[in-house]
This record gives sequence, C-alpha cells and structure tokens, in this order.
Amino acid sequence: MEPWYESLFENYAATYDKESFTQGTAGEVDFIEAEIQSDKSVRVLDVGCGTGRHAVELARRGYAVAGVDLSESQLARARQKAAQAGVSVDFRRADARKLSFDSEFDLVLLICEGAFPLMETDEMNYAILCNAYRALKPGGKMILTTLNALYPLFHSVKDFINANSAAGMTSDQNRFDVLTFRDHSEITFADDSGNPKTLVCNERYYAPCEMVWLLKSAGFRKVELFGCRGGAFSRNDKLNHDDYEMLVVSEK
Repeated sequence: MEPWYESLFENYAATYDKESFTQGTAGEVDFIEAEIQSDKSVRVLDVGCGTGRHAVELARRGYAVAGVDLSESQLARARQKAAQAGVSVDFRRADARKLSFDSEFDLVLLICEGAFPLMETDEMNYAILCNAYRALKPGGKMILTTLNALYPLFHSVKDFINANSAAGMTSDQNRFDVLTFRDHSEITFADDSGNPKTLVCNERYYAPCEMVWLLKSAGFRKVELFGCRGGAFSRNDKLNHDDYEMLVVSEK
C-alpha cells in the first residue's frame, strides 16, 4: 500500500502552492542567506524540495542549488517554476532515506516537513538526518524545520490545521500518542483536479531534547533550536510550547 505522504503529493502541486504556509518563501530565504553570509560560492541541497519554492528563490539570488523529492508531480511543478524564473536548478527524483551524496554541499535544507519527519518509523527519519550529514562538506550547515512535540501537549493539532489551511484541507479524528509522539489523523482535501481525497495519516513530532540528541548522534557538532514562524525565521524567537514547528540550525 502506498504511504499516505506519497498519495498526498500525487496530484497536489498547484494546490500546495496556495497553502498559507508556502507564502513566506522570500522571508525564509532571507534567513537562509544570512546564515551563509550571502556567500554565492555555497552549494545548496534542498531535501524534500517539493514545488521548489526555496530552491528556485535561492537560484534566482545566484546560488547553485540541487533539489530532491520523491514526488514526480511536485518536481514537475518545480521545474516549471524554475523555467518561468529563468534559473537553472538540478531537480532530481530521489528518496531522502537513500541519498548517495558525499561531502558535496555547503548547506542542506530540510524545510516544511518535505521529508523529515513524515516517515513511518523513527529509523527512517533518522536515516534522513544521517544522509543530510553525509551530503555536507566539513563545516557545512543544515537548516531544518520540524514538528514540535511540545505543541500538541498544550494545543489541538486538529484546530491548528483546520484554522491554517488556505487550500481547504481539513483534519479530523486526531489522536496524539504521548508514548510515540505521533499524531494520527484523517485529512480531507481536493487534489489539483478537484477530486476529493481522504487519507489516514500519522506524523512524528519531536521534543527539542530529542532533536539535539538525534543530530549529535548523526555527527553534527553544534545544534541550535529556535521558534519557527513561517516567512519570518529568526534567531531571536525562543522555542516554546506555542510553536507548532521548531527551527533547527546544525553544523557539521
């Protein structure tokens, strides 16, 4: 049976680009640029690049970018957007759990749950972090956003999703398992052809201390955590239980 995240992105690229959380790309890339000191020699790998919103914007600003994703539909949209912007991005279909890059990039991006932490097991999610580490050159940096396990301990994930989907996605039957930090739910949405779909989903939320331990276990020597506001990433935002996502900056 096809995993829920593959079913979601089969025919959802145009609709995905209408979601509220995809509208702050320029501000997020401003933060990314600041983290690499606007050094145009930096080579960037965007893992789970989706429709290429960060990859295309970085290429537009003069960076060499490669983007990988599991969905051909998302990649087709990304290539279309790159062509419209008049930029070149090396988009490839690849599984983030099985990347073969080795010390090739100065910066790896894992933003907006493009791959991590959607996988079925903790081992699969950890493999993605290890592959990101391997892809980096010594001294390289990874910028990651992921689901914050503190949030569902204090708030309703169902209410958050239903209040923040500009494209009409709804979430129902949410159950957050405090033993596994996984949220089990059904999501209903219309795909790019207007066809209604309902998927049974589960997503892994990570506690801040888990992220530090996982990344250091993968080899990263420095891990910093921040609150995550879409479109306005900032080192000034302290992470707390009101942040649906956390922003993580790690160095190899």
